[in-house]
Amino acid sequence: MVAIVTDALKADISRKIFDEVVSSADSVEFYIGIGKTDIYDSSDTTATPLRNTFDDRITRGNLESIKKVAATSFVVPRNTWSSGTIYDSWNDKQVGYGSNAYYVLTEDNEVYICLQQSKDATTGAANPSTVKPSFTDAGVNQVQAFQTSDGYRWKLLYSVSAGNATNFLTAGFIPVERILIDSSSASAFQLQQLNIQNTPTPGQIIGVEVVDGGNGYTSAPTLTFRGNGSGALATATVAGGQIVKVEMDNESSGLGSGFDFASISQSGGGSSNATLRPIIGPREGFGKDPRNDLKSSSIMLNTKPTGAESGAFNITNDFRQISLLKELKLTDSALPGGTFGGTSTQVNRRLTLTANITTTGFSADEIITGGTSGATAFIDEVDSGNGKFIFFHQNEKTKNGTFTDGEALTGSAGGSGTVDSGNLFSSIDIYSGDLLYIENRARIVRSASQTEDIKIIITV
Repeated sequence: MVAIVTDALKADISRKIFDEVVSSADSVEFYIGIGKTDIYDSSDTTATPLRNTFDDRITRGNLESIKKVAATSFVVPRNTWSSGTIYDSWNDKQVGYGSNAYYVLTEDNEVYICLQQSKDATTGAANPSTVKPSFTDAGVNQVQAFQTSDGYRWKLLYSVSAGNATNFLTAGFIPVERILIDSSSASAFQLQQLNIQNTPTPGQIIGVEVVDGGNGYTSAPTLTFRGNGSGALATATVAGGQIVKVEMDNESSGLGSGFDFASISQSGGGSSNATLRPIIGPREGFGKDPRNDLKSSSIMLNTKPTGAESGAFNITNDFRQISLLKELKLTDSALPGGTFGGTSTQVNRRLTLTANITTTGFSADEIITGGTSGATAFIDEVDSGNGKFIFFHQNEKTKNGTFTDGEALTGSAGGSGTVDSGNLFSSIDIYSGDLLYIENRARIVRSASQTEDIKIIITV
């Protein structure tokens, strides 16, 4: 049996995830977590996370802090327009993303889809794009397709707002969305996209693939489109007795509309007619939903921990691991079975000493050992206010367990003290809810003046 998962199913699944993340329901919250202050190995080479319950448990144990997902968007791979680059036109037979991009982001943060590739009139070979697409420079309305002097035809899909650029535009990805609000509450960027969304032309024939150029042509044949739409017009170019390219006529009348299926007939053909295939655009038209036009099935989630986040984030140590967690529960001491709904919090386990930290000599990254329990752990943070707390984590490199009240505690760097309370948890049960994503990174050092711009991308 041979089968595939269609783009429609991928889109449906990704949109269900998106809708759940952005839902205002108090019962489901998504958090991005950081953790793992200890090194991966002796050379601190980033390890590859695995999809199993062991790595799930270890990642939870490594957690230091969490912050609620602040912004979410669909994204697509970034293709920045560059003069001298060959771009493909959108094609109804394209699987995923080809070697040549069919859409671009310009320096104006405008996203254009290519409806026609420029081709040489003698060989039919693709020409590079040399004129930046811009509906303003072309002197057309923002909803119209237009052809640049280099032979490429483009259509604006949307512009990336400053807010979306800040949250989601990266070297590798472009945000994409469908505007779902009405014009009365829309921004200027949203109004522009709403105008495009509300004025698409359904079922256009945007191009013709020359499957076989035929032979024996002494002049270009007349092409007629047959199907359930109307208005499509195209012109063939002949060189060396063959059809080398077919271009659709101008946007206002040549692409037609209403086609779900089509074929092409020729009059005045050669001794062996060419095989020509119409390329039919989306049934709802380009711009109706740019997520479909650009085949988006990836979601970016963003949060930005700033400094200590009012004590919720450690600013005296580093981290190497990022995670995405859903529906974390409160510990029994806080509210049995309750779901955490705050913005950010520290989630390390901790212990207290009988004496202030300043007299014990303990420091971050030490391995502590309980004299009675035999448990070991990595210190993530010590109380910087001359208090008695040690925040720690345990993973596959430690002897996991609980520290015993009253036992002697020694550190690998010389620290020593006595445990007062040895098994304190935060208000969050880090082993509750769902762990949806694990990302191991090279060491990231934090500071009080630093803001991390954490972006997670989930692709269906």
